[in-house]
Amino acid sequence: MADDPLQNSDRYEAGMAVRRKVLGDTHVDRARASATELDAEFQDFITETAWGGLWTRPHFSLRERSLVTLSILAALGRDGELSLHARATRNTGATMDDVREAMLHVAVYAGVPAANHAIKLIKQVYAEIDAEAGGDHR
Repeated sequence: MADDPLQNSDRYEAGMAVRRKVLGDTHVDRARASATELDAEFQDFITETAWGGLWTRPHFSLRERSLVTLSILAALGRDGELSLHARATRNTGATMDDVREAMLHVAVYAGVPAANHAIKLIKQVYAEIDAEAGGDHR
């Protein structure tokens, strides 16, 4: 919403910058353009809290946060978000080797079926990226 006070906060602005860096302008612009009365405030909320409050914290690099996020999403079976964040690895510096190790951790601590399903989805995302780029993902 245009008059949302979150959009005027420093945390919101920082969140929007890192959200764009990680997910890309195309995704963020599409999410904002498709926002309705139902979810516009939610979009602002996640920009300020998840991206501005968490992803901007200095302790973890974007690469490390990306791997933690992928692991949690894989463990919880959050397929859409997992695919989104798998695609974002090209912007966070998380390599295929990093993701492979993270999924091994998921297998041990959250279960082999969760990791197996996540790996299937990640492979699909990497194949899409390869097709778009005309070459190998990593």
